Amino acid sequence: MTLAARALAQLTSWPDLMEAAPSCGTGQALSSAQGEIAHFHSDRDVDLRLTAGAIRRLAGDLRRFAAIRLVPGSQWVTLRLDASADVDLLVTLVSVALQAQQRAPEDARPVPGCNDCRGVGFFRA
Repeated sequence: MTLAARALAQLTSWPDLMEAAPSCGTGQALSSAQGEIAHFHSDRDVDLRLTAGAIRRLAGDLRRFAAIRLVPGSQWVTLRLDASADVDLLVTLVSVALQAQQRAPEDARPVPGCNDCRGVGFFRA
């Protein structure tokens, strides 16, 4: 089982999340009642809609992780799953994203395009 498959299986067991078709058309997605929250684009790359407010609050901490790519102006962060610790980080950030969407309705509105669909996720080897 890949790290992405492991993370997806764990997160689909959460009552607030359900599998969905990603709006970008690539991979698998998870949605909450407030909308899309994660896109699993490959066995390693996941885009997470963390919301603009949460990214502003956590930007300093997020930049310390090599597994995270921040894109200026995007409500999405990209995670590269290379180790089990990256899955743990993703699960933690999904919890933060759910809380952020529930607290800030303006951040829960649909946003155009995840980082992968914009071509600004991690570079593919």
